[in-house]
Amino acid sequence: MRIETIELRGHIIDNLTLPKILDLIEAFGGDYKIEELKVGHSRRDPSSARVRVEAPDGETLDKILEQITRSGAVITRQPEVAVRPAPKDGVLPDDFYATTNLPTSIFHHGRWLQVSHTEMDCAIVLDRASRRARCLRMHRVKKGDRVVVGHEGVRVEPVDKAASHETFEFMSSQVSSEKPKLLVIRQIARWIRQAHDEGAKVLFVGGPAIIHTGAGPHLEAIVRAGFVDVLFAGNALAAHDIESDMFGTSLGVSLSSGRPVEHGHEHHLRAINRVRAAGSIANAVRKGLIKRGVMHACIQKRVPFVLTGSIRDDGPLPDVITDMPAGQDAMRAHIPHLTVAVMVGTTLLSIAVGNMLPATVRTVCVDINPAVVTKLSDRGTFHALGLVTDAELFLRQLSRELGIDMHENVVRPSRRRKA
Repeated sequence: MRIETIELRGHIIDNLTLPKILDLIEAFGGDYKIEELKVGHSRRDPSSARVRVEAPDGETLDKILEQITRSGAVITRQPEVAVRPAPKDGVLPDDFYATTNLPTSIFHHGRWLQVSHTEMDCAIVLDRASRRARCLRMHRVKKGDRVVVGHEGVRVEPVDKAASHETFEFMSSQVSSEKPKLLVIRQIARWIRQAHDEGAKVLFVGGPAIIHTGAGPHLEAIVRAGFVDVLFAGNALAAHDIESDMFGTSLGVSLSSGRPVEHGHEHHLRAINRVRAAGSIANAVRKGLIKRGVMHACIQKRVPFVLTGSIRDDGPLPDVITDMPAGQDAMRAHIPHLTVAVMVGTTLLSIAVGNMLPATVRTVCVDINPAVVTKLSDRGTFHALGLVTDAELFLRQLSRELGIDMHENVVRPSRRRKA
């Protein structure tokens, strides 16, 4: 019989952390005994538990500890974190610790070190000279880097939902088309305003459905009002946004009548070609080729954007990054200081960006397809607030809640603190 004692602290009852860990212990062939349990008096008070974990052998115990430490369990004894050198560039030791998107620390030389750039599915690399630890993607690891292996000496902190002031926080774990959308969108607008009041950043991740559904002007107005600090998208959103400006269509369909136009299937290709001739979207704006739209607003308001490519792309536009690791790294450069991320109408980008974001970022996923929100949660972004609705309806209401009057063409300036 092998035995280990673990501790849990925080809102472990409200967040269901304690029952989850007890279930994991049994699921992986172990048993447990709760030696001590202190329950907080109110929702704001933390709770704590000390649990004795029993397993028939060392291998089973190791598997149990590997699982439960990822959910916030801390081994009471303080084992030093183990590291091994990376055998070659882009290759990790076989037993490397795979990270979550939760705040993580490692125990090194008698003290806990906070791991920077928290991201799921990464390795933890320790710089012994500076005593700093950071998450690093596999392809960025260099031969000889000291990589954390095993689970001992690693501490994960669950997201503290119970401490939230939000009245509808319970909905973040549900996917339903029957949520009170107005209340949810109003709260999202509050989050965005709060981020700007505090000098933090808001990320918008968008797909071409925004343009196809006629929501482009609403997103354009939100960008012009200063409520978007960075935009992530693919070739399609930018291409059809520019097409809508040049030809009044999106994928060849008139945005005013909703009907296909003659030779409309060529329009996005001709739009891309004109921008390629200009050399960049910014050059096309300066030359007057692009007169309005989301990308025009980004250029005028100096909102940085990252456009990443896919195998389906036409063109692509000259600003599109077609090297995937380079595109990922370009996105990661904008993630520090983000507090809110809003993802609308894009399955692949929502999941990809969700995997990059720390769990501390308030993440909203909006799509007409409930499966998109479910997939995002299933792939690790469990904390995301999912809203099943049309992109145009969402962005129209969000612009209203942000104080943007589309009819009078008046945009109330945000209370954004200038850098």
